[in-house]
Amino acid sequence: MIQVFSTDQDNVISSVVAIGKANYEFALERLHPLLNRFGEQRKLQSKSFYSRLKADIVSGCIMPPITLAFVSEDSSHNLTADDAQTFINNHIDDGYILDGMQRLNTLQDASKEDGFDPLRPIHINIIIAKKYDLLLYRMITLNNGQKPMTARHQIEMLTRGAIDLSNVDLPIVTEKETEEAKVIGAFKKSDIVEAYTAYLTDNVNNQNKKIIETKLNEILVGRVMETNLSDQDVSFSEILAEVGRLVVEPGTKTWLRLGNNLIGFTVGAKKSIEVLRNITPVAFAEVVKRFDQAFDAINPSKVNVGKVRRELSAFYIGQLGEFVDASVEDIETAFFEKTMSE
Repeated sequence: MIQVFSTDQDNVISSVVAIGKANYEFALERLHPLLNRFGEQRKLQSKSFYSRLKADIVSGCIMPPITLAFVSEDSSHNLTADDAQTFINNHIDDGYILDGMQRLNTLQDASKEDGFDPLRPIHINIIIAKKYDLLLYRMITLNNGQKPMTARHQIEMLTRGAIDLSNVDLPIVTEKETEEAKVIGAFKKSDIVEAYTAYLTDNVNNQNKKIIETKLNEILVGRVMETNLSDQDVSFSEILAEVGRLVVEPGTKTWLRLGNNLIGFTVGAKKSIEVLRNITPVAFAEVVKRFDQAFDAINPSKVNVGKVRRELSAFYIGQLGEFVDASVEDIETAFFEKTMSE
């Protein structure tokens, strides 16, 4: 089991942080399998890259701590060490390895060598957060600068957990799955990932082919770090829950399956979630119908249509309380003023 020595509060991500210890045997049996929980794994370094660490492990070194994380809505910020220890060991199979993937794989390789001692200690940092979004922030700060995985890849990894909504009927398919059979009415996972990126950065424009990937990655990381995720009142999962509730209307499903609209909706919903929760699917279908009617006033030859659609849908959904009963003419005027001011 994992023995916990102390707990503290991380005020940046509003999460419990614990310091603990186990042994190599436990790490191999219970922690190494957690690497398979993500659908997309960080690229492994060449084994030769970690040959020195492998040899050191066999010789009896103490590895740098790995970081284990959990998501729990019921977690208390005042967990004692004993409470945290009970929670962690009872929920170990629900954990995520935020930092230490390479070390755990190297540990597995070392365990096959003569002289390996399975009872040697392994130190563990543990984070217990209320939302996946907060783990994503911490994951980026832990891994930023490590070439094998970009910030966008990290977002894709945690999106798998963030969209695991058992109570929402929202079919989501990967590009690979659509190659095998077309799923009518399904959402593309790539669009969900882009919407999540927009949520994390509070920005609808996170793609730019004119900027090289490495620089774009730095910009993306900076945006995530500048966003106060711990102050957000609504999680990405809650926003997707509203998507699942509203898409029972065909017109709404068609509108939200358009990636640019979904990105704008996600950013706007952070400001208007209470209004969205109180609007019926039928009424919302009329809302998006009026959006498209007003959007038709935009001259497509004069603007980047995708960019403007993302920006205006975020503006429209973010101010939904003002637009829910507005006429098409009033919405057109608002769009005119919005586009003129930028």
